[in-house]
Amino acid sequence: MGEAAGKTFCEFFAGIGLVREALGASGWSCVYANDVDPKKQALYLGRFDDEGHFHLGDVWETPEVVSRIEGRPLLATASFPCVDLSLAGHGRGFEGTHSSTFFGFVRAMEKLGERRPPLVLLENVTGFLTSAGGKDFEAAARALAGLGYRLDAFTLDAAMFVPQSRPRVFVVGVHQDLDPPGALPRSSSGWIVDPWAERLEAADRRIRPRRLIDLMRSIDLPTGWIAFDVPAPSVAPPGVATLIDRDDAQAWWDEAAVSKHRDMMHDRHRERVDAMVAAGATFVGTIYRRKRDGRTRAEVRFDGVAGCLRTPRGGSAKQIVIVVEDGRLRMRWMSPREYARLQGVPDFPLVANAIQNLFGFGDAVCVPAVQWIDRHVLSPMASAGVAEARRTPGGRQPDARAASADDAGGQRQEHVA
Repeated sequence: MGEAAGKTFCEFFAGIGLVREALGASGWSCVYANDVDPKKQALYLGRFDDEGHFHLGDVWETPEVVSRIEGRPLLATASFPCVDLSLAGHGRGFEGTHSSTFFGFVRAMEKLGERRPPLVLLENVTGFLTSAGGKDFEAAARALAGLGYRLDAFTLDAAMFVPQSRPRVFVVGVHQDLDPPGALPRSSSGWIVDPWAERLEAADRRIRPRRLIDLMRSIDLPTGWIAFDVPAPSVAPPGVATLIDRDDAQAWWDEAAVSKHRDMMHDRHRERVDAMVAAGATFVGTIYRRKRDGRTRAEVRFDGVAGCLRTPRGGSAKQIVIVVEDGRLRMRWMSPREYARLQGVPDFPLVANAIQNLFGFGDAVCVPAVQWIDRHVLSPMASAGVAEARRTPGGRQPDARAASADDAGGQRQEHVA
């Protein structure tokens, strides 16, 4: 395989660039970014400027994609659309038109040939593990194994780093020619004691949930599984109150809107809020509107953690701030700046359109979570020189730049998560 140049990476389904934000802190350099949404591109360029490597186009445009990737990057990341793998996707999984764009990424990796990055990192919702009864996760794992990658998979919740509930699945692929430091391979000898299995079983269940372990055990990959030592953070983040603005300059709702949402609360939530108002207590939390038993409920979180940020396609997807202070009950929509803080990028440049900002952050990764993976998995491999891959058996693969337009077949997809 060709030689990779330093800590360079490609960011597929880049959105506003929060994977780049995370990896850039340790010296990774982005050499190609791809997305189909010009509104997200505007936020991306507002943060990173126009360096000419952002490809606003469909990932299925394979020849165009591979022609824009110079040399052989060390890493390719793909936060592919989650909507068909989440509840919002009604169980369509890889049969849906959004999440199936994963295979557009796979095709691009295939056509890169000997310039294929030796490392890959996937990110998606935890519904990825249950979609089609686990068959979608298996299909993705087999597709990456077919490209020559050995795999590890684990979960991280943004709530380990910031006060936002955002559990995600991460899959790391390492080319089979490489010997990644600290990774234990799955034993194929049939021994009773398998260090790979022991590492999975001994891990924090927030990192290695039972459903994931069972999937990894049940899927026999030709390249095999590996297991990195990915610890859970030992220090809990501060509560959501530390990230919420409470001054009078915020767009607080009028009394009628507050009363309406108070009435939408479940009795237990309303009684608890009313008691805090009466006692003059201070409380800062969040609310989501949900359909329960045929009616809309305003559900309050009292645990100091915000609900998962989402793309604001309706009132139920927009998060509400609730503040009890000095005997007053106040509510308002969460602001774009607060969204940014909950994704771990408090100073990220915003655009003038609030909804555009909310879409960008709601469809993005949590920066500290990716930095945790970088610290424990990606950068250690880069430091150990995994870029010095041996040439694959069978000699030189076809040059990806020779791929014809006919190779880009397949349905064009929109990036929506």
